[in-house]
Amino acid sequence: MRIFLAEWRKLRRPTLFFGSIGAVIFVTGLVTSLLFLLIDSETGNAERGQRITREVLQLASGLSRGFSSSGGLLGLVALCVFAAQTAQEYSYGTLRNLLVREPRRIRLLLGKYFSMVVFALITVAISAVTSIALAYGLAGRAKVDTSAWLTSDARLDLLHTFVNVLISTIGYGTIGMILGILLRSPISSISIGVGWLLVVESIIALAWQASANWMPAQLLAIVASGGTSLRSQATLDYSQALIRVVIYIVLASVGAGYLFKKRDVSN
Repeated sequence: MRIFLAEWRKLRRPTLFFGSIGAVIFVTGLVTSLLFLLIDSETGNAERGQRITREVLQLASGLSRGFSSSGGLLGLVALCVFAAQTAQEYSYGTLRNLLVREPRRIRLLLGKYFSMVVFALITVAISAVTSIALAYGLAGRAKVDTSAWLTSDARLDLLHTFVNVLISTIGYGTIGMILGILLRSPISSISIGVGWLLVVESIIALAWQASANWMPAQLLAIVASGGTSLRSQATLDYSQALIRVVIYIVLASVGAGYLFKKRDVSN
C-alpha cells in the first residue's frame, strides 16, 4: 500500500493528471462528435472512411459507439503515461533511492503498476462520461432517436464496452511499462511504442493482412470494440484476440520483470 500511495502521489500531480485527463476528454470528444456531426457525410464518419449510419446509432449499442471507437486513442494515452512514469525513474536516478526504502524489486514494480492501473481506470471512466454526454447532446442535431438508449440492453452493452475498453487501455499501458523497463528512457519508450503500434503495425497489416492476427495493436482494437473492429485488419473473434493479447503481455511481463530484478538500476 505504501508503494501504491507513493506512486499515486506522482500520478496526481496537476501537470500530469489534468494534462492526461484533458487529452482523454479531447480524443473522446473528437471521435464522438465526428460520429454524429458527419453522419450524412459521403466521406464517412468513422475510421478508414467507414460510415456508421443513423439506423446503427439508434440501436441500444449506439450509445457506447463513440466510447468504443475511442479505445485505441485512450490506449495510446495510457502507454505514454505508463512508459514515462517507469522510464523516468532511471533517467532521474530516483529508482536507486526507492530501492533503498523497498529493496524487494518485484514488490516495488507491482505497487507502481497497480497504481497506474487505477489511473487508467479513472481515465476510462471519464472517457465514458464524456462520450455519453456528447452522444445525448448531439443526437438531436443528427436526428438520431435515443429511445433504445434507455433500455436495459443499452446499459448492459455500455457495461461490456467499459470493461473491454478498460482491458484494452491497461494492455496498452502494460506495453508502455514494459518498454520503459527495457529502454529506460521516456522519449525512446514513447516514440517506439507509439510509432510501432500506431504506424508500423498498420502498414504491415495492409501489406500482409494475415500478420494482423498476431500484432498487439490489431488485437487490442478487437478487444476494445468487443469484436470486429474498423481499426483492425485481423480476422479473429473477441476471445481469440483476448487470449493472444494475454499471452503476449504475460510473457513480456515475465521477461521485463526479470530484467528489472537483475539489471543495474542506473540508466
